Amino acid sequence: MFETETFLAASLLPALLIAFSAGILSFLSPCVLPIVPPYLAYMGGVSVTQMEDDQIARRRAVVASLFFILGLSTVFLILGAGASALGRTLLGYQSYLQMGAGTVVIIFGLHFLGVFRLKFLDQEMRVDAGDQGGSAFGAYFLGLAFAFGWTPCLGPILSAILSLATGTGDVGKGAVMLGVYAIGLGVPFLLVAAFFPQMKRPMAWMKRNLGIIEKISGVLLVIVGLAMATGFLTVFAYWMLEAFPALAIFG
Repeated sequence: MFETETFLAASLLPALLIAFSAGILSFLSPCVLPIVPPYLAYMGGVSVTQMEDDQIARRRAVVASLFFILGLSTVFLILGAGASALGRTLLGYQSYLQMGAGTVVIIFGLHFLGVFRLKFLDQEMRVDAGDQGGSAFGAYFLGLAFAFGWTPCLGPILSAILSLATGTGDVGKGAVMLGVYAIGLGVPFLLVAAFFPQMKRPMAWMKRNLGIIEKISGVLLVIVGLAMATGFLTVFAYWMLEAFPALAIFG
């Protein structure tokens, strides 16, 4: 039991790094990045032009973004806790779960690389947030709607993080992992809102290179999937524990 708990402690830090990176990659996905400016403007109750020229308008967008991130986090925390609870229930089948989850993540990575296309991953279900723009409640509700409505589009990356959360078998750690994923996805919204004039050029460059970003995401997913399916993630976690014994305090 102690060995298992120690392993989970060692594996938590790299898993959190993967979760945060996955959140950023989700932000850079083709179905999220292009809609960032109009979403920020809608949530703040301002126009895109006002966000460029008016500092007060940007502040309103920043406040709205904070509540938007809170809405995202609410959904993903629940998903993380649920996945971890499932992992605890199926603890005796962890090796099979890791192999199966790794295989699924590899398939999603190959989808991003264009080896084949899974049509249901090219679709998105946008949930109408109603006439709630310009209010904290509206931004929070939009965060909830975003987390649910964009799940098909975020599916490949999100599934990898959910698989890692399932592998922990710990509800608290699984929730933390998905919370970190939500932060990785949500904080870029906050940065764009706060520094919109300065971020216009980098965002334009990213939009022009969405294909390259998608390929990079695919490569990373294949690597993570292989690590999960072959058990290398477990080996790496034990190596982390031996190299950095202080990681045991996270348990």
